[in-house]
Amino acid sequence: MAVKLNRKHNDFSNLVFAINQAHNKLSKQVSSAINISLTTRNWLIGYYIQEYEQHGEDRAVYGKELIGKLSEKLQKLKITRVEPRELRRYRQFYQIYPQIRESLTPELKKTLISAAEK
Repeated sequence: MAVKLNRKHNDFSNLVFAINQAHNKLSKQVSSAINISLTTRNWLIGYYIQEYEQHGEDRAVYGKELIGKLSEKLQKLKITRVEPRELRRYRQFYQIYPQIRESLTPELKKTLISAAEK
């Protein structure tokens, strides 16, 4: 992946070219990693909401207020993209794709899913 600097032509434009190549290659990998992480995050948020709705101690009381109250609390924690509309989308995403659970790493399953199931 690394571009070797040509020692015979170790000039400024060669340096710029090498840095640009590294930037372009690694930026694509970063974008992919971020997309995977955001997808996992959104799926997990939907999972947590669904689990709470089905098994929460006060599930009979939450009614229509759950998503609004949850959104408000999460926004106060400076968590982005947790408006009520987005939270409903995350829950729907989980409902449509529950099988994503099987693609999570063992560490995520242990720390994030197991903790929610207790």
